[in-house]
Amino acid sequence: MSNSFHFGDSVTQHGDHNIGIVKNQGPVDPQAALRELVTAVHQLRAQVPAEDREVLDESLEALGDGAEASPSTLRRALRNISGVASLVRAGAPVVAAVRRIMESFDS
Repeated sequence: MSNSFHFGDSVTQHGDHNIGIVKNQGPVDPQAALRELVTAVHQLRAQVPAEDREVLDESLEALGDGAEASPSTLRRALRNISGVASLVRAGAPVVAAVRRIMESFDS
């Protein structure tokens, strides 16, 4: 049996005979995921250098409300945000929010 762990997962195991991790497998609400991302990015901004804040700001502007941007623009902005977030320890919530949005593309 293999377990799939992702960046940002927190797992605590107690006792014997544990069989795996249960994750929320419901459909992702794209607008809720976008709001979560925007909140997480704003919290992250204070913890990154000015040039990374600029990348985050430009990417959030490109995302807009998610409705007007083309899929390629959305993916590019999400990659840029995730890239900045992955460089700092405090970026885990941002990376998780980006993943939820990307999952909504596949839904």
